[in-house]
Amino acid sequence: MSYVDALSDILIDCVEGGASVSFMLPISRSTATEFWQQVAVGVMRGERILFVAENADGQIVGTVQLITALPENQPHRADIAKMLVRRGARRQGVGARLMAAVDEAARNAGKSVLVLDTVTGGDAERLYERAGWQRVGNVPNYALMPDGTFCGTTFFHKQLPPRSGR
Repeated sequence: MSYVDALSDILIDCVEGGASVSFMLPISRSTATEFWQQVAVGVMRGERILFVAENADGQIVGTVQLITALPENQPHRADIAKMLVRRGARRQGVGARLMAAVDEAARNAGKSVLVLDTVTGGDAERLYERAGWQRVGNVPNYALMPDGTFCGTTFFHKQLPPRSGR
C-alpha cells in the first residue's frame, strides 16, 4: 500500500468518525487521494513537512503537517495542519509523539511561533494544552462538521523557546 493510500484511509476514517478537518460526508476515496497528492506536491516544493506515525506492524496510524511556506513577513512562524489519528489508535500517545516531532522540526527550521486551530470542545484541545499550546480564543460557527452542522473553532499558539546550547 502506498503512503497516499494509507493517508487516504486515515483521512476517510477521521471524517467518517466526525472530525471537522475540511471535508464533508460522504468523503470519496478520490477526494482523499487528491488531497494527499496535493500535500505531496507541497512537500516536494519545501512548503510543508509531513509527519507520519506507524504502529509496531508498520501501519500508518497518524499524521500531521508543519506548513512552513508563509508570507515573507512571517519567516519565524509555521502552521500546524491536519492532525489526524486513526480512531483505533487514539489515546495511545500517537498525537503527543506527532506534536513533539512537529516542535523539533519547527525549531530545526528556525520557527519560533506555531499556530493551529481545532474544533471547540473536541478531544484535540486537551492534547494541545498538554503539549504546551496556549488557547487564543474561539470563533463560533467557524466551520462545518462533516454532517453539515456548525461548529466553533478554537485557535492556539505555541512560542518555541530557542534550542538549548545556542
